[in-house]
Amino acid sequence: MFENYRTFETDFAGRKLVVETGKLAQLANGACLIRYGDTVVTIAVTASAEPREGIDFFPLSVDFDEKMYAVGKIPGSFLRREGRPSEKAILSSRVIDRPIRPLFPKDMRNDVSVVCTVMSVDPDCSAEIASMVGTSVALSISDIPWDGPISGVSVGLVDGNFIINPNAEQKKFSQMAVTVASTEKKIVMIEAGANDIDDDTMFKAIMFGHEANQKIIEFIKKIKEEIGKEKFSYTTVAPNESMLMDIKNFVFQDLKIALNSKEKKVRDEQIKHLYKRAKEHFSEIYPDSGKIIDDCLYKLQKSIVRSWILDEKKRVDGRKLDELRPLAAEVSILPRAHGSGLFTRGQTQVLTVATLGPISEKQILDGIDCETEKRYMHHYNFPAFSVGETKPSRGPGRREIGHGALAERALIPVIPSEEDFPYAIRLVSEVLSSNGSTSQGSVCGSTLALMDAGVPIKAPVAGISCGLVSEGDRWVTMVDIQGLEDFFGDMDFKVAGTHKGITAIQMDIKIDGLTPEIIKEAIFKTHKARKYILDEVMLKAIDKPRGQLSPYAPKMLSTIIDVEKIRDVIGTGGKIVQKICADCDVKVDIEDDGHIFITSVDINNCKRALSIIESIVRDPKVGEIYTGRVIRIVDFGAFVEFAPGKEGLCHISQLDNKRTEKVSDVVNVGDEILVKIIEIDDKGRINLSRRAAL
Repeated sequence: MFENYRTFETDFAGRKLVVETGKLAQLANGACLIRYGDTVVTIAVTASAEPREGIDFFPLSVDFDEKMYAVGKIPGSFLRREGRPSEKAILSSRVIDRPIRPLFPKDMRNDVSVVCTVMSVDPDCSAEIASMVGTSVALSISDIPWDGPISGVSVGLVDGNFIINPNAEQKKFSQMAVTVASTEKKIVMIEAGANDIDDDTMFKAIMFGHEANQKIIEFIKKIKEEIGKEKFSYTTVAPNESMLMDIKNFVFQDLKIALNSKEKKVRDEQIKHLYKRAKEHFSEIYPDSGKIIDDCLYKLQKSIVRSWILDEKKRVDGRKLDELRPLAAEVSILPRAHGSGLFTRGQTQVLTVATLGPISEKQILDGIDCETEKRYMHHYNFPAFSVGETKPSRGPGRREIGHGALAERALIPVIPSEEDFPYAIRLVSEVLSSNGSTSQGSVCGSTLALMDAGVPIKAPVAGISCGLVSEGDRWVTMVDIQGLEDFFGDMDFKVAGTHKGITAIQMDIKIDGLTPEIIKEAIFKTHKARKYILDEVMLKAIDKPRGQLSPYAPKMLSTIIDVEKIRDVIGTGGKIVQKICADCDVKVDIEDDGHIFITSVDINNCKRALSIIESIVRDPKVGEIYTGRVIRIVDFGAFVEFAPGKEGLCHISQLDNKRTEKVSDVVNVGDEILVKIIEIDDKGRINLSRRAAL
């Protein structure tokens, strides 16, 4: 039945990697099933027969489709089926998209879709890495034009040694998580999170991953040689040379003048006017070619900007290649927020707001990943007005989720532990103005907001990006790229870190890859810029975390109790803990391991609640004195609750310093009295004395 069924097998970081083709998804342009350990992913790639009309970009979509059955779970939603992709799935889609996109023809407009369906997950074998390799296989054997193959690996650092594709146990101790994607000769994508790793170690890790990729690339090339299809021909959207020259002769010098402006708004207005003038002039010469005229003008702008940088070492706004735009930092912008920081770099401006909450407000994650909850959350918003556009907000897209995750990853290494700072932390970065590198502006603004909120971070973090313009063997890098340089350049190499080392990297490129020399220079330049931003701007706005929290932030105390005592604190049906919350105006969170977190706006309320809880879990001892409440009276004495759920008998003879005829002569139900424990019998019954306490 499956005449074309084939299997290919190799070793991948000490685990078996199996590629199956010819059985599943046979109507796709290319498809394969990847088995990596017990991780199983089906990848299908398809392309439209005709180009999409009216667009000026290559329409590629990549979906990382998590199935909850892959980890033996029923989805937690009301409908009990998979809903919108999780943030982790979106980030995995982006990690697969970024290395394959530059290798498609620049002038192709056929829709291409990549769908990675995760069907089984082995925690020791990354579904993300398996999907990246599987995508490379599916595209390579398909008839879709693509200049692959690529391979991707994850690099860890455990006990000073680099590890390719670390397993779940090794990830717990790894000082870095670096995903490296490569072609046969160059590196096409880097995504890194690291615990203050120095530049040299990071560079070596990247090259270690690049070297490991070569074996898998050779494996995929052999598969392609055996079963690969001939690539189909497509209709190019590139304008013909005579049309491009006509437009160049008409507008080229004016374009140079329009682009040569420091102000983005002025520049945009001048370019807009030239677009309009060019279309009016060529409307009769080239009828119905408005989109192609736009493409020509784009190419001319790109050639001007790139020529300035590459040949004249000149940037649009007049800066030197290693010069930063004007910088500014402020804190405490919002009086009622728990912490806020405003970071401005040229015409890029980001306001980050920090909110602290009880541990119970951590995010619960429902996905195929081992991570089930998240205490520190970072969200990024990019409204249309930040780039001067008018359109309604539709919630965060993939780009916004990706930028928020990058800033989150950059700050994770400096966030204090739950034991040292028992709060859930949410940061929201609001982009108020954008002219390039807003994600790294978010990193800087977030550090300011955290310190303003009094979060005892281990070290301040700053972020900066490095750009690239290349032509053949010639290349030039420049630090702190603005929007135009990102748009017309070849690379956006974002690096965040502390004075000590790197905490995050994200590399996006538009060419077929980077050489080691380019990567090394980008790391060096961003290190120098990062240090300047920290010392000369951020730490002058606030040099260390505030010594106390905002008066509007919740105050918190924590303790650890014996797990056997948890039921005593909760009480039957939750009565005891609910009463503590009501009487003390606090929120109490109790975890299975015995951690208790008490939250209130007033620290004195927290102290009262903590005192009550400690009295509950502490075993009473003879000689201890308590303030208790009379809960029941009998002829021979009064029963007194001296701690929630704990009571003892105060005999009539122990009620007062003088003889007592009737219990009610001294106390009544509801009275608060001072009592001392004078005896605990062999059955655990407690005898109290008011007389001894007095």
